[in-house]
Amino acid sequence: MRELLTLGRYFKKTFGERVRKIPITLQGFTCPNIDGSVARGGCIYCRNESFSPSIIKLPQEKSVKMSFSLKQNPILSSQLSQLKEQFFWHADFHKEKFSVGKYMIYFQSYTNTYAPLSTLKALYDEALSLPNVVGMSVGTRLDCVNDEILDLLEGYVKEGFEIWLEYGVQSIFPQTLELINRGEDMSRASEIFADTRKRGIKVCSHLIYGLPNESREMMLESLRSVLEWGVDGLKLHPLYVVEGTQLAKMYKKGEYTPIDLQTYTQLILDSIELIPENVVLQRISSGAHDETLLAPKWCFDKNIQMRYIRDELRERGIEY
Repeated sequence: MRELLTLGRYFKKTFGERVRKIPITLQGFTCPNIDGSVARGGCIYCRNESFSPSIIKLPQEKSVKMSFSLKQNPILSSQLSQLKEQFFWHADFHKEKFSVGKYMIYFQSYTNTYAPLSTLKALYDEALSLPNVVGMSVGTRLDCVNDEILDLLEGYVKEGFEIWLEYGVQSIFPQTLELINRGEDMSRASEIFADTRKRGIKVCSHLIYGLPNESREMMLESLRSVLEWGVDGLKLHPLYVVEGTQLAKMYKKGEYTPIDLQTYTQLILDSIELIPENVVLQRISSGAHDETLLAPKWCFDKNIQMRYIRDELRERGIEY
């Protein structure tokens, strides 16, 4: 039976033991397609609270938002405190319950390179100084990475840390990116991926299956493209609808039909045939586990969707 290179297997192979990826969400971070730099309102499906509940607990200081143009960061000390508080809570929990002894910091919500370089350096330095941290993964966008940021991250690689940039590609098709209010295009994606990887920084690409008006072949073409650009890891997500988003309005008007579990699973099977064995398949499912989820209902319980997907994979001789 073929074993897929999951993140857990990759960590065990690389570090010789289990490593826990610890999600971090910090006050003040946003995205250029939320704050008006390239668009307003964010992606039509985006409600960060649905996948990062810690956002709700953060202090609300609407007057201070991260961006490249921010001259001073008056909430940096608060951000550093939030980073340490979230880290130690997760680390203690996983050490006690699962005997995990090493950790990767994952800057998850919003665009985590979209801030002054001095702020990024302070946060990244602090993250990598925490006990038993072996590296860092940073969620971002293609239009929010520049040479200065890549130089900073390359420096950590040279110090021996494992550094990943997680680029939210979602789709390669301009009409889809416009429809979902992404506020960027993929014209320089290949160049940016190559520039990132040549510095020793690993690239993980996020793709969403089930975006409005996309066919099966379009979704697989997005996958083929990111594989041609060169990636070290992939995250594949089904699109789900949560309250309070533009996508929810479309769904309620009958303008959007969510992907069903059988179709999504077949896309995962088709995708695995294309993905090289050395690419880390970090995720093949996602969902919202609270009352904000409107559809599809199978995205409410990860155990249900993963049981179905795993059973289908095993029938084809594949172990996730």
